[in-house]
Amino acid sequence: MTVITEIEDLRQQARRRVAKAIFGYVDSGSYSQGTMHANKRDLDAIHLRQRVAVNVDQRNTATTLAGHDVRMPVALAPVGLTGLNYGDGEILAAQAAEEFGVPFTLTTMSICSIEDVAAATTKPFWFQLYVMRDRAFAADLIARAKAAKCSALVLTLDLQILGQRHADLKNGLTVPPRPTLSNLLDMLSKPRWCASVLMGKRKTFGNLDGHVKGAEGLSTLMAWVGQQFDPTLNWDDVEWIRKQWDGKLILKGILDPEDAKLAAQTGADAIVVSNHGGRQLDGAMSSIRALPQVLDAIAASANPNIEVWMDGGIRSGQDVLKACAMGARGVMIGRSYVYGLGAMGKPGVTTALELIRKELDVSMALSGIRDLRDANRSHIVLPRDW
Repeated sequence: MTVITEIEDLRQQARRRVAKAIFGYVDSGSYSQGTMHANKRDLDAIHLRQRVAVNVDQRNTATTLAGHDVRMPVALAPVGLTGLNYGDGEILAAQAAEEFGVPFTLTTMSICSIEDVAAATTKPFWFQLYVMRDRAFAADLIARAKAAKCSALVLTLDLQILGQRHADLKNGLTVPPRPTLSNLLDMLSKPRWCASVLMGKRKTFGNLDGHVKGAEGLSTLMAWVGQQFDPTLNWDDVEWIRKQWDGKLILKGILDPEDAKLAAQTGADAIVVSNHGGRQLDGAMSSIRALPQVLDAIAASANPNIEVWMDGGIRSGQDVLKACAMGARGVMIGRSYVYGLGAMGKPGVTTALELIRKELDVSMALSGIRDLRDANRSHIVLPRDW
């Protein structure tokens, strides 16, 4: 049996166990994948300062994110098709996050529905909203999130138009997977994955199925989804959503300082510096490189107290520490936990979180940090060209 010591071990196990098209959807970025790789490469370029002879007993990784107590400054990001990486994947990931003590974010494009996850958990989770052309449907999603007692709404702003992901086209990604000869042969070689997905509660988009007028069948539902990402989305829509939602609001997809200033005016509680994991605008700046500019813009904005988080390339506790030292309040992880889910189901998500927290704790100790909230620029060394 493989000894799991890092997120890459979970990734390799997921690659062997999950259907090729589904794993490729999680693992790949858009076009040349330059931005996706830059997310990790730029985090690796930051060095931690090793300190010695410092009392680092009784370390603390706990903090708050948008008013929520968290065991470490990590939230599970919204990831589409999570429930096709392992049957009932969104439910299992939400349960693992709840037990561990970090937030879970359910995406609009989930396999299990808002109601499915609410029925299987005991604490509030977060819901991520894509604003569709059908604003009545968006309002209905917000109402359903309220009814499920979701404690935060994560509004993703960087998917007005879907970036092309070559792997999805080459692998013939469909929801559910289309039974072509190549897909069938691939799925037959992964019996554990097949069994988990077949036994799962749902096989298509749970938040949409049965809630979209005129799109009751799978083919019409897929056609509806393809037409619904809205290129007209603008800051007036954000204001409309703020009026619809009276809870914590988190804006995800901020990469430019000018957008950060506009985001600060919306009344949101937090923003996430994000390039969608390198899955949208290939050639965009990495999230960690964009973070300082966004922080400066927020500090000079009308709402300097809005929390700034980041995602993109977080694969270890060292990455979390670097992001926090750079000034982020916390991070979101997507691929890291989905690799764990695909590898081992719910225990894999827990393993991913435990790996990151242990790495974070040890790295804090060796950097002379007792409380993660004290991490700052003095604890890292940036590349000269930054």
